[in-house]
Amino acid sequence: MKILIRLIPLVLFILLGILLYRGLFLNPQAMPSALVGKPFPEFNLTRLGGQQQTLTKTDFKPGIKLVNVWATWCPSCKVEHPFLVKLSKDNRFSLYGINYKDNRKDAKKWLKYYKDPYQFSIYDDIGRLGLNLGVYGAPETFVVDHKGVIRKRFAGVLEPRVWQREFLPLINTIETEMAEGK
Repeated sequence: MKILIRLIPLVLFILLGILLYRGLFLNPQAMPSALVGKPFPEFNLTRLGGQQQTLTKTDFKPGIKLVNVWATWCPSCKVEHPFLVKLSKDNRFSLYGINYKDNRKDAKKWLKYYKDPYQFSIYDDIGRLGLNLGVYGAPETFVVDHKGVIRKRFAGVLEPRVWQREFLPLINTIETEMAEGK
């Protein structure tokens, strides 16, 4: 009996070691999302560029949408921004922004200085929409299909390699589904 009691710390140590070792191989950008496969959440927030204009998800254009969560306080958002400007020229989808827990005045200046790639940016000053999307920080990007269903969540900087590997195949798949009337 005394031997079993002495083995408990060793067994716990081994189990903890296995758990930590397994954690070394997890991809922090492959964020599971309870919303993948579900409709984009309802919202009623103002447009970043104008406090008087209220936006809802009905303001999204038909077709494929990329919804990018960004903020001026986010250094990674500054890194990904030139690529978003490039992506905004692609007519296969519409790019929207969610300005997350930011200062409206600073965000408007930022977009003016670095160029505004978005159809519009939703001003989510207290993070209400971000909370409904399960956002834990910026940048994050969601792919929303032609039916308004979230198909992908990506946490991290959107850059050419990630685009080619993770986004482009999904965009192509959704385009095929649209062409087939699915």
